[in-house]
Amino acid sequence: MGCLCSKNTKWTPGYEEPTILAAETPFTMSEVEALYELFKKLSSSIIDDGLIHKEELQLALFKNKNNRNLFADRIFDLFDVKRNGVIEFGEFVRSLGVFHPNAPVADKIAFAFRLYDLRNTGFIEREELKEMVLALLHESDLILSEDDVEMIVDKSFKEADTIGDGRIDPEEWKEFVSKNPSLIKNMTLLYLKDIALAFPSFVVSSEVEDSEIYHQVVQILPVSNILSCALLRF
Repeated sequence: MGCLCSKNTKWTPGYEEPTILAAETPFTMSEVEALYELFKKLSSSIIDDGLIHKEELQLALFKNKNNRNLFADRIFDLFDVKRNGVIEFGEFVRSLGVFHPNAPVADKIAFAFRLYDLRNTGFIEREELKEMVLALLHESDLILSEDDVEMIVDKSFKEADTIGDGRIDPEEWKEFVSKNPSLIKNMTLLYLKDIALAFPSFVVSSEVEDSEIYHQVVQILPVSNILSCALLRF
């Protein structure tokens, strides 16, 4: 399939050629082109500047641009590799690549670690895990008592913090995940494989209903589900 991107895409901030992104990610050329059509829709939902702002990601994931959400904040921060307050196309594709079925497991483990490491200290601390559990409960229909939440956090740390210093380092996390692979189950999204076939309308036409965009984004980035396996295993 040839590149269907228009000539003015080179003026889009952060635009990178599909050939480059396909070479550096698990995506094929066709999949990158399909993701570009999705990216264009997302990046113009509030501010039409070819960049995804935090409010646009929030709107896409939860149909609400105002209420702050920890999961949306974390995904945005991890996708915003340049730390300039927006997500460019190259960042979007490269970050999504870790969720691809063909992405290395080590990359998925590392991404999940960074998701939990709320304060970017290089460790997962007890309060960070508790914050994530509480945020997950807030976005779900699950109702747990404060004692139940404390039990989940305590059980996690007792198993993961093998050194016993009250924090989980990357090596401890890797070992923890190896014993509990369900922790990164949702780091692999089968929907991303052959995405061009899943979204034929993106490749052929850019006329897609807004409601359909939201539906497709939620399927691609199920942020509120990433930690569900971690919680339910307890």
